[in-house]
Amino acid sequence: MLKVGFIGTGRIFDLNVLGYLNYDDIEIACLCNRTIEKAKQKIKQFNINESIPVYSDYKEMLDKEELDIVEILLPHNLHAEATIYAANKGIKGISIQKPMALSLEEADKMIEACNNSGSILSIFENFIFAPHIMKAKELIDQDYIGDLSSIRIKVAMGAKGGWDIPESANIWRKDPKQVGGSSSRGSPVLLDNGWHAFTLGWWFFEEEIEKVFAWTDRYHSIDAPAYVMWKCKENKEQEHVVPQYGNMEFSFMPEMNIPSNYYNTDEFIEIIGSRGIMKINQGTSIGNKMSDSEIFTPIVIIRDGEVETYTDFEKDWKYSFINATKYFINAVKNNKEPILSGDQARYILKFNLAAIKSAELGKDICLDDMN
Repeated sequence: MLKVGFIGTGRIFDLNVLGYLNYDDIEIACLCNRTIEKAKQKIKQFNINESIPVYSDYKEMLDKEELDIVEILLPHNLHAEATIYAANKGIKGISIQKPMALSLEEADKMIEACNNSGSILSIFENFIFAPHIMKAKELIDQDYIGDLSSIRIKVAMGAKGGWDIPESANIWRKDPKQVGGSSSRGSPVLLDNGWHAFTLGWWFFEEEIEKVFAWTDRYHSIDAPAYVMWKCKENKEQEHVVPQYGNMEFSFMPEMNIPSNYYNTDEFIEIIGSRGIMKINQGTSIGNKMSDSEIFTPIVIIRDGEVETYTDFEKDWKYSFINATKYFINAVKNNKEPILSGDQARYILKFNLAAIKSAELGKDICLDDMN
């Protein structure tokens, strides 16, 4: 029996908890939230054992409970502290929300603590476990559209739609040091929402990144539009047909209502290979009215003069969380390195912070120059 404890029971808990329900060998053993009553509401909402203890201090919870897995659902600036504390308690599986940390120094301390304790460190990244994105990756790995040359990721952010998010949840975004930057800027869009896009950009290519250039503006108190461009390193052992590049665009639509059960955000991905083009329609909002449109199917491939569509998926973003959690549980049970491991997530953080630094300085940043 694996005993699981949650630190934080805010909005994201409603999705993270789904993968732990209805197991015979998984027990949600305790919850922690600064406001205990909110945690008790989640116990009722998800039909969790009402007799489990609820804490307001995660350190007290980790001191008293014997846990196998801990889910850390705290603000970014607390990730390192909570991870190191959990690792020092010898907890076998530690899962943290994105982004991994606020700096590479924090990330290094987290990795070191988990290596020393033998804890399996996983930075929770649900996007790569969305059914349609998993299928897209499978086709790419089968060389279905040939050698990849470029990826374009479009992130659309509406002013309306999805969950109501309390204003208190946005306070941290106003502190430049908590959004990956210097004392004057930083980027809440790139470090927080953008983490998923940076992960997908790295994951589809699976190549080291040579350099990145980024530009952000500010509109309606949000640092958008934002653009990120990057170039992968030339791999001498495996020459590509053309050099590999990628770009991301983050757009804010102040009059747009994005129909979603979750966040007022959606993602659109275009991948170009030597034999064809793949379009991945929707991410966060998959399952809304657009998902059922014949011209808006989850995956479209143009190859050899033909258009192919892939539609047979569970069209709900929650399945990306369920799949990611099941994968992590299996990694803990079998003592395997997960995706994203600490080292993998550190590389994405490096990529992410390089883009923010580029936007601050207005020049290319070589990833090898990032400490």
